[in-house]
Amino acid sequence: MTENSRNKIRSSRCWVVKIGSALLTNEGCGLNRESIERWIAQIMLLKGRGIDIVLVSSGAVAEGLTRLGMRRRPQAIHELQAAAAVGQMGLIQTYETGFQKYGAHTAQILLTHEDISDRKRYLNARSTLRTLVDLKVVPVINENDTVATEEIRFGDNDSLAGLVANLIEADLLVILTDQPGLYDSDPGRNAKAKLIHAARAGDPALEDFAGQAGALGRGGMLTKLRAASTAAKSGTDTIIAHGLEENVLVRIADGEIIGTILSAAEVPITARKQWLAGHNHVRGSVRLDQGAVRVLREQGKSLLAVGVTAVEGSFKRGEIVGCFDPEGKEFARGLVNYNSYETRRIMGHGSDQIAALLGYVAEPELIHRDNLILL
Repeated sequence: MTENSRNKIRSSRCWVVKIGSALLTNEGCGLNRESIERWIAQIMLLKGRGIDIVLVSSGAVAEGLTRLGMRRRPQAIHELQAAAAVGQMGLIQTYETGFQKYGAHTAQILLTHEDISDRKRYLNARSTLRTLVDLKVVPVINENDTVATEEIRFGDNDSLAGLVANLIEADLLVILTDQPGLYDSDPGRNAKAKLIHAARAGDPALEDFAGQAGALGRGGMLTKLRAASTAAKSGTDTIIAHGLEENVLVRIADGEIIGTILSAAEVPITARKQWLAGHNHVRGSVRLDQGAVRVLREQGKSLLAVGVTAVEGSFKRGEIVGCFDPEGKEFARGLVNYNSYETRRIMGHGSDQIAALLGYVAEPELIHRDNLILL
């Protein structure tokens, strides 16, 4: 890990921490509550330093299997869903009890792939997570195995963690696993295997070093590498480390060389807007006055409804709309926070009038600057 990487981690203020099933359970015999309490204590120390933590936790299915007396992970989706429903109760209860000892609140969030891929749900999830973080609540996120089907489930919580890092534009993704990090070969078969301390997220050569998934979870080192690649698209660095290392989270925050760091090569805003620019399916458009055009072009600010003079087409919240200047030239596009009907109601009005016009406020901006790209 370079000094620059250590300094970047020390200055990070928003983390996604993912804990895998192998760590959360006592070798398949219920939740490892002692370890969970240690992670909670570390998270609270980090929060005391001003670091916001979003927790992605596996363990529901494994805990459910134990409670139901199932010795093996079933293949049938309905049996997995039943185990998840039972196990999620114990999992979230454990986190809630642990964090309450420190006077901290938790929030349970269950997601499916559709919640991320659908733009309206994406914006809703993003707004909710940001609000919870602002309220100093610790969100505990898991895949919604109870209702997910084979076609829409993430497949592992590593992938989910990478997407959540994108969702909240985290500075750092920490994946806690039962391995010290990524090795250049299987350490179980090669005594000379070397731990890779630092690499670039998304490097395809790293996938040759990945092994298979364990018995309790669906992920493996390959899914962790892909999660790091996903997180890197928003400029998020990833650290893969052994979750049972003493004070692992605090040591990472201190910049200690631990585990494998996978650095993001892309700048967050650039990567995010490159992704947005690749979507050509524009649902509608808004025409702006010259003042709004100048603010967007020269100051990089968000688009407010007050600068809109006309609305064309029919679009939903979270869909992509084009932004046109007074001469009718498209110069930007972005994800809109209000549907076309609502946009027509609030156009030309200040953000402080939205509540009176619509009866509620989703966001003060029509298009947030993070969701807008200049063409």
